[in-house]
Amino acid sequence: MRLPFDHFNLIARYYDRLIGRPEYDALSELLEAGPGQIVLDVGGGTGRNGIGLLAVGARAIVCDRSPEMLRQARAKGLPAVLADVGRLPFAAASVGRVLVVDAFHHFVDPTPEAAQASAVSELLRVLQPAGRLVVEEPDIRRAGVKLIALMERLLLMGSRFLAPDRLMAAFEAAGAATVTVNDDGFSAQMVFTRGPAFSKRKLAPP
Repeated sequence: MRLPFDHFNLIARYYDRLIGRPEYDALSELLEAGPGQIVLDVGGGTGRNGIGLLAVGARAIVCDRSPEMLRQARAKGLPAVLADVGRLPFAAASVGRVLVVDAFHHFVDPTPEAAQASAVSELLRVLQPAGRLVVEEPDIRRAGVKLIALMERLLLMGSRFLAPDRLMAAFEAAGAATVTVNDDGFSAQMVFTRGPAFSKRKLAPP
């Protein structure tokens, strides 16, 4: 059961203060983002990650399904697109860098299993063959993350956390190649590219 409203619309104005500053340098390094590079920040909410990429000359486009979160991103001067990760409004192989930070476990509509499988496929679909997809997710094996998962369950957010090995397996099964996996003690950062198996698939339009 989930509550019949968007939690993120309710907390959008306070989200940045609640969550804190992300590690911009680490994300830029994993993305290999540089001057002029366009980064699609999927589930990017208020643009708290995208704004940091400006320091290296990259340009972030925030994509999220919460209008109020996107309002905050636009207030920062970031382009923002209202869309669901299951049907991204971008052409196949059109984006060189894709970023998903602390969002994958929120891809749960209509069901977590269906939404996350669709998200994997769509994220790879829009990624250019030589592009990089960075997915950062709280590591559900950690005690602190288990507490967060419990809190989100009590709030009826419907979240579904996957352990890093399961998340990596899901992307690889969809045709991704894993470039590297880091662990900062709380979250896992996984870097993917489109592998040969995915490149052979017929890509559907958005």
